Amino acid sequence: MPPPPALTATRGAVRRLLGSVITGDAVAVACSGGPDSLALAAAAAHVGLRRGLQVHGLVVDHGLQAQSAEVAQRTAEQLSGLGLRSQVLPVQVSGPGGPEAAARRARYAALGSARPAGAPVLLGHTLDDQAETVLLGLGRGSGARSLRGMAESDPPWVRPFLGVRRETTEQACRELGLPPWHDPHNVDPTFTRVRLRTEVLPLLEDVLGGGAGASLARTADQLREDSAVLDGFAAEVRERVEAAGGLDAAALAEAPAAIRRRVLRSWLLDRGVPELSDAHLRAADDLVGSWRGQGGRALPGDFVLRREHGTLLVEAAGRKPPNG
Repeated sequence: MPPPPALTATRGAVRRLLGSVITGDAVAVACSGGPDSLALAAAAAHVGLRRGLQVHGLVVDHGLQAQSAEVAQRTAEQLSGLGLRSQVLPVQVSGPGGPEAAARRARYAALGSARPAGAPVLLGHTLDDQAETVLLGLGRGSGARSLRGMAESDPPWVRPFLGVRRETTEQACRELGLPPWHDPHNVDPTFTRVRLRTEVLPLLEDVLGGGAGASLARTADQLREDSAVLDGFAAEVRERVEAAGGLDAAALAEAPAAIRRRVLRSWLLDRGVPELSDAHLRAADDLVGSWRGQGGRALPGDFVLRREHGTLLVEAAGRKPPNG
């Protein structure tokens, strides 16, 4: 008999994407013990082990909740039972941006360090997570870069389930007899994403007659394709205007604003400036598209962007860049 539909969907999603990202003999799966990542681990075991791959299960213990170590150990034992080489990764969560952002940084750092050399790391983000990401970016006015959501493949991170609904992963766990862990943070309304999941998206589904989640995810796909084209144009422009450690402001001004800001973003990030908001980029672009002799613009990470003698230069605050 063929496997149940939920197992067909989860295994098919992993099989489709795995063939395009595997270059060695190993793959890692990040697993919290929740239904999405547990179903992913089971699908990766089914597909990967049959291909002769080493499948590693990585369980991050953020230490933010009582009994987190026990939950992590139980999850690792489930992964071992599926045939994965499981490992618990304790992390310290600290730093700016609130607990969610700090936990995300710590998690990705631990996963990146623990993965086998060259191995992709499979993440259990679903179509529902993608819809929430797009809706959150839309509400915050974050622009196309945020609205394009998460990519299926952003090496070393791979997300096979972006076309799979959360209800499918839950059903897959039931079919396999795998009891998932349900994170209490996922029902805590103090987290914005939880309210989107439990209040906003259900209301959208009701008002629009269903399909809102899938439509939001489809919007992300469309914007990602558009952004890839614009990023390509921006790379060509940057190659023309970059020289002597700076950017030729007059030459850059000839490009459309959307291209200019992409050039500025990639260049500033490469110069060591941390992640930039839309407001920062627009302020930086004023030195190009709305130049009136104004002074420098403060940027994150204690950097300053200045225009001197027709050249854009960036330097740590307090250290004036050399003349262009």
